[in-house]
Amino acid sequence: MGAPTELTFNADEPIPLTGERTAPGVAEENYWFQRHVVAYRWAAARIGGMRVLDAGSGEGYGTDILADTARRVVGVDLDAEIVRRAAAVYSRPGFQPANLVSLPFRNASFDAVVSLQVIEHLHTPHEFIAECARVMTPGGLLILSTPNRLTFSPEGTRNPFHSFEFAPDELRATVARHFSAVEILGTSHGPRVRTIERLLRGGLPERLIAQPAPEWPAWLRRCVARVRPGDFRVRSTHLERSLDLIATARA
Repeated sequence: MGAPTELTFNADEPIPLTGERTAPGVAEENYWFQRHVVAYRWAAARIGGMRVLDAGSGEGYGTDILADTARRVVGVDLDAEIVRRAAAVYSRPGFQPANLVSLPFRNASFDAVVSLQVIEHLHTPHEFIAECARVMTPGGLLILSTPNRLTFSPEGTRNPFHSFEFAPDELRATVARHFSAVEILGTSHGPRVRTIERLLRGGLPERLIAQPAPEWPAWLRRCVARVRPGDFRVRSTHLERSLDLIATARA
């Protein structure tokens, strides 16, 4: 899909941050951004040669990562302006606006559906999972991620943009209504971030949200700037302590 001929924004500037999305190029967001990149790279390693739908593609950087391995990728998002921006910035995938619980595609249009850090924003997650199954070929692959409620919001939902948050068993049950062979994995910090947390005597994510970013001390800014995808692990154990959950399943 070509770039729009007229843009109402500078496509080279980071998207405005509302707390709903993360994006590349924003120093204060680097920790959260790299957590997203890890999941997209993990997904990209499993969808080689497939026709892929990125459901909830947002700014589009993750859709572009999927294009490294997929035969074809289409990213969809409800926000038409964000879709236009993504099409202007990333040339390899296609992008179009869409309602995720009423996808504008025929049955069995895709070999895989990837949806990362999206389901927690939806008011009807079961309808979304049903739509993913509908547009997928028999035996197709679903990969989705979401924050782990047990660690992200242990005392109640704290992100105002989230409608639902899932513990591992809850996510498994939601996906299993329409898919088989459901597997739940989790992301965790690697050794370097765990060392930082030992020095902090607490979790790095909690430290980041405990204070407005403009007030962060210089040492914390340096820590955030140095986070890379290699600072995270994806594993099948200790799910109750994982940062984000990753579900895979077959149609």
